[in-house]
Amino acid sequence: MKKLTVFTPTFNRAYCLGNCYESLKRQTNKDFIWLIIDDGSTDNTKDLVSNWQTENLMDIQYIWQENQGMHGAHNTAYELIKTELNVCIDSDDYLPNEAVEKILGMWEREGSENVSGLIGLDSFSDGTVIGSKLPDKLKTSTLFDLYYKYGVTGDKKLVYRTELTKKFPYPVFENEKYVGLAYKYYKLDQEYEMLLMNDVLCHVEYLPDGSSLNMIKQFRKNPKGFAFYRKELMKLPFANWRFKFKQAIHYVSSTLLSKEFNVLKETPNKTLTALAFPFGVLLSIFISFKTRTI
Repeated sequence: MKKLTVFTPTFNRAYCLGNCYESLKRQTNKDFIWLIIDDGSTDNTKDLVSNWQTENLMDIQYIWQENQGMHGAHNTAYELIKTELNVCIDSDDYLPNEAVEKILGMWEREGSENVSGLIGLDSFSDGTVIGSKLPDKLKTSTLFDLYYKYGVTGDKKLVYRTELTKKFPYPVFENEKYVGLAYKYYKLDQEYEMLLMNDVLCHVEYLPDGSSLNMIKQFRKNPKGFAFYRKELMKLPFANWRFKFKQAIHYVSSTLLSKEFNVLKETPNKTLTALAFPFGVLLSIFISFKTRTI
């Protein structure tokens, strides 16, 4: 039984998926499965992966599903994964040659049921770390504390215990394709910390068609998903009022964009939401203006 599943959600990314495949071929430790969740691609992704499976250089599992968005692809992956650990590598990203070896090595040395997994670094293709490194003096932390207590910035690579990622599935809303992935991560933060390693585990490419560069459009097209996400973040017991106030503003905005006008009905904090209401109205107007061509 292999220890790690590298899973890749993809949608019409045949033109760049090969970079990820080539990086997996170069791994110094082959104790992994590559699970590809094809989220409704209409390009030649299936044929491309079929050719790679024929090469038989690694264990490749391929699943095609109707398009559900990134969070729906994650749901499917977590349902299928059977290895102890898993890590998501996006279709436009690729791994350094020793990434799998470093993940499994650290887990063998320090992993246990007392942590939910480990956090490593993302970098650009030239090796420049995205954002900041992790605090040297910390061995473990929650993801939330890293960003909001210790001031860490930039995307990081998250490796989780699979039995935990099967918890808290993302809701799927009709005609919407996005729910913030951090919903699951912050839920797990309430129970566990994660091991920290200041090694680059993934080289990241932010492509023009990636969700990272289209967030305002995502707000407009997926208001119910974002309203759910903001409402859940407002419930976090370890978050301060500033963080929750920001979520309340976005909750109001997303609720109005979804044409649900009884904003106070489902909020977990009516007082904070009432105070955030005028700011949320302004944000909804701004998003509507910026995305008026959608």
